[in-house]
Amino acid sequence: MKPLIFLLFVTAFSTLAAAQDCLTNATVPDQQVPESVRLEYSRNLEIAARNYVAEPTADNLIWYARRKGYLGKYKDAIESLTIGIEKFPNDARMYRHRGHRFITIRCFDDAIRDLEHAAKLIKGKPDEVEPDGLPNAKNIPTSTLQSNIWYHLGLAYYLNGDFREAQKAHENCTLVSKNPDMLAATVYWHYMTLRRMGKKGDAAKVLGRFDTNVEVIENDDYLKLLKLNKGEAKADDLLTTIGGEAKTLGSASLGYGIGNYFLYNGDKTKAAEVFRKIVAGDQWASFGYIAAEADLKRMSK
Repeated sequence: MKPLIFLLFVTAFSTLAAAQDCLTNATVPDQQVPESVRLEYSRNLEIAARNYVAEPTADNLIWYARRKGYLGKYKDAIESLTIGIEKFPNDARMYRHRGHRFITIRCFDDAIRDLEHAAKLIKGKPDEVEPDGLPNAKNIPTSTLQSNIWYHLGLAYYLNGDFREAQKAHENCTLVSKNPDMLAATVYWHYMTLRRMGKKGDAAKVLGRFDTNVEVIENDDYLKLLKLNKGEAKADDLLTTIGGEAKTLGSASLGYGIGNYFLYNGDKTKAAEVFRKIVAGDQWASFGYIAAEADLKRMSK
């Protein structure tokens, strides 16, 4: 075997082995879901399974995998999407959704690999609205395939501590975020990334371009955090609304943003206190919980 070919083979094998190791070794706790909700999700999963068996299309496979994820069956969802990638290797949606679930189980390198590939597959193609599996109050989808790919890629890099690459993904996400909800989420993570990089001036410019007087459908926590960073709200007041004095916080997303606010404004002790309350809670799959967990690990080194 020629040296270059051998090197490529070893690299590909090592990458595959690393992904399999993370998936195999990941520990997923039982997700606490009210019984009525669990029954509804289970019925939806059964319907999705029957649909896929009857017609094994890419759409039906994606819904089958998504329904598994809503029940906390994240590894099963990843396995289904892996089958989807084998059957539909040029469908960016497979990589987008598998990347998301790799984030959930803390396999950030695998998530980045999937989402980077998804970004290549969508290059030069028109965007498309992504249907919600868990619709908001108005039943209006607020994201698209492309915005979700860039959003989750930025998040994966952020969680991995690679803020420079996260910034690039956030910038691309901003270009395809076309409504207040998606923009609020994107600007929030972009702003925090820049603050964590020490780029306070650049962060202020990103924040300044967002009008906090907009109405959002589902990203109210992100809007509150943007107001906090604009000086339109106070951190302690926001903490009180989610049980800041309790052992755990009611909203991991809002709590993480407040903790991060303390962190990049120099109060590491208070930030760590908020992060610990988040990970003492039961929102294991939420991005706020995952981010708090990642930051606590970095702060302990």
